[in-house]
Amino acid sequence: MMEKQLVDNYNTIINNIKTAPKKNGDVIFLAATKTQDAKTINEAIDLGLKYIGENRVQEFLSKNDQINPAAHRHFIGHLQTNKVKDIVGKVELIHSVDSYKLAAEIDRQSKKLGIKTDILLEVNIGAEESKSGFSPSEIQENIVKISSLSSVRIMGLMCIPPICEQKEENRKYFSKMYNIFIDIKSKKIDNSNMVYLSMGMSDDYDVAISEGANIVRIGTALFGKRNYNIL
Repeated sequence: MMEKQLVDNYNTIINNIKTAPKKNGDVIFLAATKTQDAKTINEAIDLGLKYIGENRVQEFLSKNDQINPAAHRHFIGHLQTNKVKDIVGKVELIHSVDSYKLAAEIDRQSKKLGIKTDILLEVNIGAEESKSGFSPSEIQENIVKISSLSSVRIMGLMCIPPICEQKEENRKYFSKMYNIFIDIKSKKIDNSNMVYLSMGMSDDYDVAISEGANIVRIGTALFGKRNYNIL
């Protein structure tokens, strides 16, 4: 991608976030950097980007040292328990905790480092068999269970809704997620802080924001089509 296109895309996203109606406070623009090289990511950081998120542990490790240390690092992809040791301590927030087993392993590895790791719990809001995550009906009981772990901090929820032809079709899923988020927040469960609701991507982030997202994960709308040559 030419630098001018990156500048134009960045400014468009910033403007769209600024003008979108909000119901859950300020919104974090997190760039989904999957398949993007360090040079491109650093150019976006130079424009003012503050948050980046990787989907794959190996790719994160291969690029991390080359990326401007000023950027806040998140992990947003599916995380296998055997990869937890490679990511804990290197990112500020793990978005995609989809089981008690994974949370327990993050807790175990965090204890080894003497740190607490902030996590979001993933909700399978569309009840899709192909996707991981807690069902809406079981999320609260799992928050209670996971909140007993001493070296993780639950900081909110995330979801990836079903693929829809029109972005407005996702509104019902975002609305349902926000209702779950608010309901859990009202319970004031120990070691559970409903601060972040991570939902919305390139095609629907404005809708997600209007329904309560305060972290949006944007890749294609910023960088253009993914460059799979980096893999």
